[in-house]
Amino acid sequence: MAEDASSHHDVLNSTAQQQIKSIIDRVERLATEEAEIREQKKEVYAEAKGNGFNVQVLKAIVRLRKVDKAKRQETDAILDLYLSAIGEI
Repeated sequence: MAEDASSHHDVLNSTAQQQIKSIIDRVERLATEEAEIREQKKEVYAEAKGNGFNVQVLKAIVRLRKVDKAKRQETDAILDLYLSAIGEI
């Protein structure tokens, strides 16, 4: 494997090698930041739960707020139509 690595090393010039290393370093840093953010979100939801809020509903609200209002209203209307069709509302 070491022989393969050294032969491949000669194929890429130093600029390309530096770019690859930079990309990998950035992706790894972002992955670390992403994990830290996930942990922070977990802590916020735990705090909300400790204050008596329904975490599942809070997460649903966060998801809904990501969707365009008109698209969400259209989806809600279709959902109501389908629920009505099966006698649920």
